[in-house]
Amino acid sequence: MGAVYINIVFIFVLMFLGYYLTYKGWFNDTVGDAFSKLVLQIALPSSMFLTITRNFTQAEFLELAKGTIVPIVSMLLTFVVSFIYIKVFKVAVSRRGIFSTAFTCSNTIFIGLPINYAIFGSRAIPFALLYYIVNTTLFWTVGIYLIASDNPQFTKEKVQFNPLVALKKIFSPALGGFMLGVTWVLIQLPLPESVTTFLDYLANLTTPLSMFIIGIIVYGVGITKLSLDKEIIGVLVGRYLISPLLVWAVGQFVTVPPLMLSVFIIQAAMPVQNSIPILARSYQADQKFAASSLGYSVLLYLLYIPVLLKIML
Repeated sequence: MGAVYINIVFIFVLMFLGYYLTYKGWFNDTVGDAFSKLVLQIALPSSMFLTITRNFTQAEFLELAKGTIVPIVSMLLTFVVSFIYIKVFKVAVSRRGIFSTAFTCSNTIFIGLPINYAIFGSRAIPFALLYYIVNTTLFWTVGIYLIASDNPQFTKEKVQFNPLVALKKIFSPALGGFMLGVTWVLIQLPLPESVTTFLDYLANLTTPLSMFIIGIIVYGVGITKLSLDKEIIGVLVGRYLISPLLVWAVGQFVTVPPLMLSVFIIQAAMPVQNSIPILARSYQADQKFAASSLGYSVLLYLLYIPVLLKIML
């Protein structure tokens, strides 16, 4: 347990280093965009491919497919709870879409992946990817519609979805690395040691670059500009109580491997999805509320994760 906490602390040290280097002018939004591309298009696909080819067999992939039921059902239920919360606590009309999306959708890659790796090791990565696929699918369909609807200029008829954009987000290079790894295992091709070493170099970039990105984002949000109100508290309740609790509850009815369920719970209990402030700005929604929700969820996470692990492990 102590070693896990130390690993998590070091991960957040990387985040604060990213924050500090942004403050010093070493990093900026342009650098953050470059880091994001490196992680999503190069480092993460390499990590997925290596994890699959090293740790999984054909039989275990059947369990993977079955496991998607848990995040699908739990996230849909979380959306429903968010709608109830909005009615009961009278969330402002201009914030309801952002509220529901932040309440339900988590940061499954830039924070979720490093944290799960630190806690459970490389065998957790495919399970983390499964949750990521469901999370991303719902975010770029239901979530984007709700955020756009916060702007009174967008009616239900005017909100336009771009299926190609949604598919591009869902079927990312990371998923490509995952599927290539599956294919490699199924046809049982040998993997040269030199190729493994090269991919290891790329895969090892995932955690530090991911946390640098979060540091850059938190700096951009501006800690001194964060405003805490009852609606942000509601987002935090959704992220850190309702969402993981519903995953656990669904897991009592749908039988999945214990490690898979644990990874799903950790993924469900992540900070707010980091694209929400970007979409809020794009649709002229309440960007300050979106940014504050993200900022507070990231800052609170360092205090929250030891409590969650104490309960789970």
